[in-house]
Amino acid sequence: MRVWTVHAPAAASRRARPPVLVPEGFSWGAFLFALPWLLLHRLWLEALIYVAAVLLLVLLLPPPAGPVAAVALQFLLGAHAQDLRRRALARRGYAQPHVVVAPNADLALARLLDARPDLAGIWAQAALGRTDLGKTGPRRAVPA
Repeated sequence: MRVWTVHAPAAASRRARPPVLVPEGFSWGAFLFALPWLLLHRLWLEALIYVAAVLLLVLLLPPPAGPVAAVALQFLLGAHAQDLRRRALARRGYAQPHVVVAPNADLALARLLDARPDLAGIWAQAALGRTDLGKTGPRRAVPA
């Protein structure tokens, strides 16, 4: 079983955004593909710091130690990648209202929606790109 933290947007958010499930544990994607993984998860500041750290390690350390230190940095990134995601989501205004235990992301989402049905409405609004579905229901397109 895997532990997933749920990050939901703040209630005062102007536009609906879906909750984000972040798994606990080591991230092999961040370990093997550090810079693309950071950019894929919109961790711009962390990607900039990572590139600067790798350049400094390779340029300032002697040739046999530079690449070894860069691999050690890769391992540290893999170990703390999900924590970096959580901090970035907190900076963007997401709160952590729930923790879910499930073997995969689909079951984690099902358990989350079973425990917190109020998040299902937020998820549906974000999927439709709408924030005003509560009172009038979805608006239908009128053919011209």
